[in-house]
Amino acid sequence: MNNSLYFPEELEMLRDQIRRFVETEVVPNGDAWEEAGKVPRELFTKMGALGMLGMRYPEQYGGSGLDTMASVVLGEELGRCTFGGFTAGIMVHTDMASPHLANVGTPEQLERWMPGITSGEKVCAVAVTEPGAGSDVAGMRTRAVKDGNDWVINGTKMFITNGVYGDIFFVAAKTDTEAKGSRGVTIFAVEAGTPGFSVGKKLNKTGWLCSDTAELIFEDVRVPAENILGEVNKGFYAIMQNFQNERTVLGAMSMGEASKAIELTLEYVKNRPAFGGVLWDKQAIRQRLAERSAQVAAGFQLTYNAAWMDAQGMDCVKEVSMVKAYCGDLVNKVLYDCVQFHGGAGYMRETPVERMSRDARIQAIGGGATEVMLEEIAKRL
Repeated sequence: MNNSLYFPEELEMLRDQIRRFVETEVVPNGDAWEEAGKVPRELFTKMGALGMLGMRYPEQYGGSGLDTMASVVLGEELGRCTFGGFTAGIMVHTDMASPHLANVGTPEQLERWMPGITSGEKVCAVAVTEPGAGSDVAGMRTRAVKDGNDWVINGTKMFITNGVYGDIFFVAAKTDTEAKGSRGVTIFAVEAGTPGFSVGKKLNKTGWLCSDTAELIFEDVRVPAENILGEVNKGFYAIMQNFQNERTVLGAMSMGEASKAIELTLEYVKNRPAFGGVLWDKQAIRQRLAERSAQVAAGFQLTYNAAWMDAQGMDCVKEVSMVKAYCGDLVNKVLYDCVQFHGGAGYMRETPVERMSRDARIQAIGGGATEVMLEEIAKRL
């Protein structure tokens, strides 16, 4: 979706760089990563060396000082790689976990952790979701209790991307049990190897097979007060602030995936012999792919507009919720049709659209389920 008024030349150059990286480093190796259930650590450091992991952060920490539009380019281009697990692991690091540090971290915290995050030497994760509390942050049960100059965390987190092999975890815990609903939550930086902090188990997923996803256990995990991100009891607002960014980049990822799936399907149906011609000769197939292409083009523009509003500092909760609801559903509709038009081949594990259809399913769930997003829109109508 180039030639857009939203992207100046520097972002189009960035797009080309990411696309080349995907073609040379990701596409040839993704199948092996799917088998292994993880992406090699050197992929993070390679991307860090190319400046792809800190694009939104100040130059003093190894960043490029760019805005939301750069995250959209990254999400879109990684989405085109056809390996959703790889995309997820990177985007959680760049746009879902590390922004918590960037948004509210003290100068000392930024100096301590941010250079390793932008270089890819330290992989980060965000731990909010629990076995009984996903989109409903108010249902959080993990607790942190003050003890001298430390806080002691107890609880369980679930479905945490980068959870098995991560280094730094931004963990939400309830610090005021008297506070109503989602109030009284604080975010703590917890480093891997802290006593009492462990991976309960690595989780097996339908898709995103090369992203590691974990259950995390906190048993009397002692964290010093200087590891608090932002203010005590104000963590919910930090979570909500970054949900806008997370949902925007998930929209970009979804549309990158959808556009790539349509390209692959067009190539297939134009070459697949059928009924004395090729599948593309059939009006039903041509028109459905035309319709989906129009919807994806609309999804891109919806995403670009919301990201632009965010970059301008405008209130865009309604628009971002629309992006997440529309694009998360649309990528699933697109992949359903793409598998259908591949016929039996679309059901085979070696076909990219088969993998992409499994990977796409989470886009309507993760980062705010479609139904939750529709309620966010409805409140603002």
